[in-house]
Amino acid sequence: MAAALAMAAGAALAQEGFALRDGDRVVFYGDSITEQRLYTTFAETYVVTRFPHLNIAFVHSGWGGDRVNGGGGGPIDVRLWRDVLPYNPTVLTIMLGMNDGRYRAFDQQVFDEFSTGFKHIIDTVKRQAPGIRITLIQPSPYDDVTRTPTFEGGYNQVLVRYADFLKQLAADQKMALADLNTPVVAALEKAKAADATAAARLIPDRVHPGAGGHLLMAEALLKAWNAPALVSDVEIDSARKEPVRRINARISDLRAAKGVSWTEEDDALPMPIDQRDALVALAVRSSDVMDALNQEPLKVRGLAAGRYTLKIDGEPAGSFTAEELASGINLAGLATPMARQAAEVHALTLRHNNLHSTRWRQVQVPMEKDATPHLLKALDALDELEADVVREQRAAAQPRPHRYEVVPE
Repeated sequence: MAAALAMAAGAALAQEGFALRDGDRVVFYGDSITEQRLYTTFAETYVVTRFPHLNIAFVHSGWGGDRVNGGGGGPIDVRLWRDVLPYNPTVLTIMLGMNDGRYRAFDQQVFDEFSTGFKHIIDTVKRQAPGIRITLIQPSPYDDVTRTPTFEGGYNQVLVRYADFLKQLAADQKMALADLNTPVVAALEKAKAADATAAARLIPDRVHPGAGGHLLMAEALLKAWNAPALVSDVEIDSARKEPVRRINARISDLRAAKGVSWTEEDDALPMPIDQRDALVALAVRSSDVMDALNQEPLKVRGLAAGRYTLKIDGEPAGSFTAEELASGINLAGLATPMARQAAEVHALTLRHNNLHSTRWRQVQVPMEKDATPHLLKALDALDELEADVVREQRAAAQPRPHRYEVVPE
């Protein structure tokens, strides 16, 4: 009974502290780094897999080259009225600054244009969407770590000055703030010390990170939203034949002989992190992303000395000593059926976002001035198709029961 209460309390506390709520509509707004749809889709998949019973919608509205006054997608007010406000967001993230600094040494006039333009965005959105919760994103780094700065002090120091303005603006207007610069720079420095050649590929053009860099940016955003690290936490006492801890998990049909087996259904899935990608693996090793977002501890105590194979649904997940199992292993770092399911969810995250991007950038915007009679029908059909994929994504995120076995080797 106590374990069940602890499980319920853990789940409630994790959800209560998280910034997003059931029914939220999140719009990610920004320039080409947001348009890459990487940190944003990592964050979306985390939310969908960690909180599978929450109904939260996500729209990605990044446009390459954008500044606070707009860009290739039109002036800023066109961008806001077409690409943000029609989605009735309850949550908005804004990441601008990389292009606003003009890739040169700090210029007060250029900075003043940025600060004035950013305030205009905030004022417009708040006026049209009272009650909206805004997360300001301090711009991700220009890589002056793995390459020599192009001028004294480097361009990233210019971005840090812009980030300081955003920090003060967030404090003044009581908005959330996510620092996507400091932790990525720290990871670049650590990665460079380990493998300078590979580290330079984390942000290959100094501006646009690859998946590894975006993973760390997603971590920073999720931390700003008070994202919980825990997926589930289970401890089995094989000698007593009972679970002694089960947070965010239900245990049944526990049996013990030479090893131990049980059926487990968790309340969430791990965040899918593909460490087969060497640069993603380097980013993981150079950061605390697993500790911060992906803790799925399992402890099994009371086993006789020796080595054991952990099987889940009959599939080997790893080989461990009795001592390692007693001290605990992180299932989120293993190739498990749960991780494979989470990867399927992420594939659907990418699919629905790609559909939205096609609808928006290839149909809506290029044809918005056309008198084509079937345009609205085409847009509606694409919206319905995306909605179908989102329903698949949410269904795929629902946790399933799995049979665990710890057997002597």
